[in-house]
Amino acid sequence: MAKTKILFIAHEMSPFLELTKIAKITRQLPQAMQEKGFEIRILMPRFGNINERRNRLHEVIRLSGMNIVINENDNPLIIKVASLPTARMQVYFLDNEEYFQRKQVFRDAKEKFFDDNDERMIFFCKGAIETVKKLGWMPDVVHCMGWMSSLVPMYLKTAYREDPMFKNTKVVYSVYENCFTENLDKNLKTKALTPDMNATDAALLKDSSCSSLHISAINYSDAVIKADENIEASVLKFLNKQTDKLIIEKTDHETFDFDNFVQFYDEVSVDLVTT
Repeated sequence: MAKTKILFIAHEMSPFLELTKIAKITRQLPQAMQEKGFEIRILMPRFGNINERRNRLHEVIRLSGMNIVINENDNPLIIKVASLPTARMQVYFLDNEEYFQRKQVFRDAKEKFFDDNDERMIFFCKGAIETVKKLGWMPDVVHCMGWMSSLVPMYLKTAYREDPMFKNTKVVYSVYENCFTENLDKNLKTKALTPDMNATDAALLKDSSCSSLHISAINYSDAVIKADENIEASVLKFLNKQTDKLIIEKTDHETFDFDNFVQFYDEVSVDLVTT
């Protein structure tokens, strides 16, 4: 029987970048699943404060060279990779000079939220999907963690829904507490569209808030993880109405040996086969 393939998409992972609790779970969960027989891949942005020499990143020439279109502008995508020898895992990093090669992550030296964080998110989400296509690796499950990966569920269920690479892929979203109080660019719901989408596909992004990102991701996901006890009230209210989705609670999320996740992914995979 073929191994279930899980793609993890997150904006942080220990030891490369540690901003929130997401970094720890992104480091532990993929390794645990690999040790339990799943085949995994991990994608994250290559932020400028990730030391390439220390972490031994190197460019994957065969994957680089694509352009990601945002607002009718072509943005080159560079793919780099690093290994975690103790875990026998490879992590793919998505890089772009304009969006990611700056010393700070989401705020400047004066703590001002970057004006282009919306475009950086769009670039990362589109780029992640295109990278997997170029890898030729067909995931059974795509597990998105946190707000910067929140557009991936929407893209997979709209623009890529008929793509042979993702036609049968199930999407899992881990929802955390809001990481910012500012709104992203007011034109996010328009910028995020692709030629294969229509305005209603991005309707839940209407106020460009962190909460709206979570709500949109939950709406387009097949399964959801309540990964935080401080989920914003409107997000939690929307999530609690999703009676048709598989949901895992935070208390299970922190189980040491991750056995609960084996069952969780198996349920998603069974649903994949039977739907």
